[in-house]
Amino acid sequence: MARRRADGHPHDPWVRTHLRLGATVVKVSPCNMVITGTLAEWREWTGLPFERSGIAVVPGALSPIHVSLEQDHAVYVEPNLWVHHPLG
Repeated sequence: MARRRADGHPHDPWVRTHLRLGATVVKVSPCNMVITGTLAEWREWTGLPFERSGIAVVPGALSPIHVSLEQDHAVYVEPNLWVHHPLG
């Protein structure tokens, strides 16, 4: 929600659309979707090498992946917004 374009509107196109249609943000859901897996699974899913621990960017993903070579594990946590559209 904090990420903005140069024109001041939200970066995310769906958030932009909802706000443009008159919605208001009710609440942030910081851990709306969580996907965990081994590095082998993440390599299979994404085609990326994941050769170092830390933050990794997956093209097309809304959030970065947190990679741990030491634990042979990676986690994706995607936030979401609850919005309210007035009726009538």
